Amino acid sequence: MTQLSNRRTVMTLYSNPADVLSHRVRMVLAEKNINHEIINITDEIPPELIEYNPYNTYPTLVDRDLSLYDAQVISEYLDERFPHPPLMPVDPVGRATLKMIMIRIRNDWDPLVEKLIGKNDKQNVKQRKELRDTLISVAPIFTQKPYFMSDEFTLIDCALAPTLWRLGELSIELPQSAQPLIDYSERLFQRESFKESLSDAEKDMIPLKIKDD
Repeated sequence: MTQLSNRRTVMTLYSNPADVLSHRVRMVLAEKNINHEIINITDEIPPELIEYNPYNTYPTLVDRDLSLYDAQVISEYLDERFPHPPLMPVDPVGRATLKMIMIRIRNDWDPLVEKLIGKNDKQNVKQRKELRDTLISVAPIFTQKPYFMSDEFTLIDCALAPTLWRLGELSIELPQSAQPLIDYSERLFQRESFKESLSDAEKDMIPLKIKDD
């Protein structure tokens, strides 16, 4: 977190159009219908970003004299600052459980996704199989609730949707036995907030493929 000497008057997100973490924050912003400006970063880092973020990374959120540069911290901040619709439980146990699941996603899923980005289907085969097997193993969870272990849409769903959207791009096919996860993915992709969160680069990504068992 950084306190800024040069304030921006509109909430601003420094975002990469193809980055999964940036996409998560964009979805939270869209879900809450927050007025904001997006500065897309592709190859060259804007020189002013060093004032906001000493690591020059994205996503970086600038809100008046506050700068945040961790996707999970940004998402939780937005949910607390703009409480409607709520994306986290109100009770301490529920909030702590959600945060632990988010940590599991960051530690277990995100490194695999990072290693597979830009690789063809013959590269990083071990990581691709590990991510695919993990997805298949959690598919039964979605037989009971419409969202991840919840009747309500939460920050967990905001975190999972961008990853699921990239499965085709990562050369991962899901079997028909993972139908509950496939149905869940489609529910997320049909949300207006998800559609609004997509960059042009993400709209062109290869769609999820289903493989016969």
